[in-house]
Amino acid sequence: MSPRLTTALTDLVGIEHPIVQTGMGWVSGPRLTAATSNAGGLGILASATMTYEELEAAVAKTKAATDKPFGVNIRADASDAAQRIDLLIRENVKVASFALAPRKELIAKLKDHGIVVIPSIGAAKHAVKVASWGADAVIVQGGEGGGHTGPVATTLLLPSVLDAVDIPVVAAGGFFDGRGLAAALAYGAAGVAMGTRFLLTSDSAVPDSVKQEYLRRGLQDTTVSLKVDGMPHRVLNTDLVDSLERGSYAKGLVAAARNAAKFKAMTGMKWSTLVKDGIAMKRASDRTWQQIIMAANTPMLLKAGLVEGNTDAGVLASGQVVGMLDDLPSCRELIDRIVAEAVERIDAVAALRGQAQAPRSAAART
Repeated sequence: MSPRLTTALTDLVGIEHPIVQTGMGWVSGPRLTAATSNAGGLGILASATMTYEELEAAVAKTKAATDKPFGVNIRADASDAAQRIDLLIRENVKVASFALAPRKELIAKLKDHGIVVIPSIGAAKHAVKVASWGADAVIVQGGEGGGHTGPVATTLLLPSVLDAVDIPVVAAGGFFDGRGLAAALAYGAAGVAMGTRFLLTSDSAVPDSVKQEYLRRGLQDTTVSLKVDGMPHRVLNTDLVDSLERGSYAKGLVAAARNAAKFKAMTGMKWSTLVKDGIAMKRASDRTWQQIIMAANTPMLLKAGLVEGNTDAGVLASGQVVGMLDDLPSCRELIDRIVAEAVERIDAVAALRGQAQAPRSAAART
């Protein structure tokens, strides 16, 4: 039996280990989510790139593959967010996570039905806000993380949030092994959340050729780009990303409009729904209209890279930890390894305290 680390997160959600697999668009489907949960962590389905019907099917498939707690990540500003929340309630999903802070009344509705609410935040003030609205915990991602990210390193952002709120805080951005988990727990976090590390597992449905592209990369091989969708977005350096960085915003807007049309055709959405989503996104954030239009780039560019394996036409979201990874373990192998390493590091640090006390004890006996 593998060792256990009991924290406020494991108690809150009812999982064995304080490790969360983040909801990554096109990556966190039923297979990866169920594999994470079956290994004792918290798997999270990514629904932002799913239609409502696809999410309904994904939840059913995940429930068929695991009887352990899992979560669903929802875009709080989506036009059908309320309908998706009703689905989570109906299906008794354990956790609802959000990339943007959900409205106070949505948090209350979820909690009234026993669903744990865990928003992702990027600043202490945002953590304070969602905590005051009733969020059960928060995930805080530092600048090392992949996908949409902020400018502050985890080592500074994490303690600032821990000092600001009394609810459990899960650390994200830069974590991939037991040393990181031990360090996060030492800060006072209740666990860690990882994206890139779970993308690079044998349970991930990302094409093997794309996984090998990640494994070839070093610590300097990511870029935080504003040209993907108008927001800071950490991705692997590729020729496409280089061309986006060199290109004008005008070309970016034209490309975004084309991708919006492709996304509409793929999902069957009406133009009116896309417009409603854009308006909701504008109200829920401080993005400009240019950034809202460019946001249409994200799902299609990620799909091309992460699903179709076309790295020439798509982008590959990635944390800086990609430069530290060189294998593709199963989720169970990964989680067991991380927990064992963390326990080893925690015991080693505890032993340092014992060594420091020994001379004082000897002196006291003389």
